[in-house]
Amino acid sequence: MNKFMCRTIAALGLTVVSTAITAEAQQVASAHVEVLARSTTSWNGKPYAAFPSGQPQLTVLKFRIPAHTALPWHTHPYPNAGYVISGQLTIEDKATGKKQTFTAGQAFTESVNDAHRGVSGNVPTVMVIVYSGTPGVPTFTPLPGQKPEW
Repeated sequence: MNKFMCRTIAALGLTVVSTAITAEAQQVASAHVEVLARSTTSWNGKPYAAFPSGQPQLTVLKFRIPAHTALPWHTHPYPNAGYVISGQLTIEDKATGKKQTFTAGQAFTESVNDAHRGVSGNVPTVMVIVYSGTPGVPTFTPLPGQKPEW
């Protein structure tokens, strides 16, 4: 074996040993968790009745809404929850006119089968929404004459 091969094998051996030592040195600990939302009702107080039956499907979407923009009026067929990363979102209930604003760092639970929309503020809004549905069922239904939510 030449010197180059011996040095290469020695270097690989040291890499394997140092990687094994690093892996063993990792701590095992629980994560710090902050509950952002836990509710049996939507933001407007309407109780959730039930989840859809069938094969579960989770959908996680990241929304980017320009400043001063209202999303189209729509409904959701099943419960979902959102988290505002930046900006703010005001949710408006079409039937009652009730409004609630959520800002960066806040979570919200959305209504089921109630017509509503989200409206951004003076800066763009970025948020993540998690939908808990079933395959083949859309995450939203636009009201007649409205554009899709996304």
